[in-house]
Amino acid sequence: MSVRQSDAFIIPELRSLGWAGYLLGFALGGFFDGILLHQILQWHHLLSLVTRAPFQDIRVQILADGFFHLLMYVLALAGLWKLWKGRHHVSGDGERLLPANAAIGFGAWHILDGILSHWVLGIHRVRLDSDKVLFWDLLWFVVFGVAFVALGWWLRRGNGSTGGRGGAAALVLAVLVGAPVAALPPPDVNTVMVFFKPGTLPAQVFAGIEAVDGRILWSSPSGDVWALDVRDRSKTDLLYQHGAWVVSNSALAIGCLAWSSARG
Repeated sequence: MSVRQSDAFIIPELRSLGWAGYLLGFALGGFFDGILLHQILQWHHLLSLVTRAPFQDIRVQILADGFFHLLMYVLALAGLWKLWKGRHHVSGDGERLLPANAAIGFGAWHILDGILSHWVLGIHRVRLDSDKVLFWDLLWFVVFGVAFVALGWWLRRGNGSTGGRGGAAALVLAVLVGAPVAALPPPDVNTVMVFFKPGTLPAQVFAGIEAVDGRILWSSPSGDVWALDVRDRSKTDLLYQHGAWVVSNSALAIGCLAWSSARG
């Protein structure tokens, strides 16, 4: 039985599929921002314009980027769960709904980032090294924000052609590739910010630092957050075996998942 797009949210499975599109698209918007602007182009960090202590420290800036990517992980996982619940409608009524909502979610991220981060809170701008800061803000807002929301709205109205299960597979693949890449550090940066689980013993922390041949740069008074210089970044996942919860330049950003992977 075919269901009109306007009735999509009446059926629970289609409602799950609709939210899957929004969440996955929104998370992809965040990963796109982190990969392109934070790491490849290095135009800004999440809190670049927050200059009061301790945020002027580049190590804290990198840590903030890491927590931002962790939030995108959570949203992406929620989207994948919703996609699983609505999987039987991907090739039916959801053939347009999923990519349409993903486009809307992607655009919504850039609109929210532009309004909130750039203009209301002022924690960063798209390109800080330019003398035309507003131009770059508006360019990103229109091209990756408004245009993608308009594309999603156009697809929801039944225009254009999408790929059914192939489109869903491409969306999942984009999330699964984008998430680890977004968690990688900028080029030529050896500083690793590590957040250890509360209650981790000092001996366990120092054992982890020794395991990665790290040099201590800084630590918080509580001993939960450490900045390390790690020359061989391929070793950073070893920190998860010693109580780390988040490691800023690890492709396995969530500690419990990384620890399980290492144990396996």
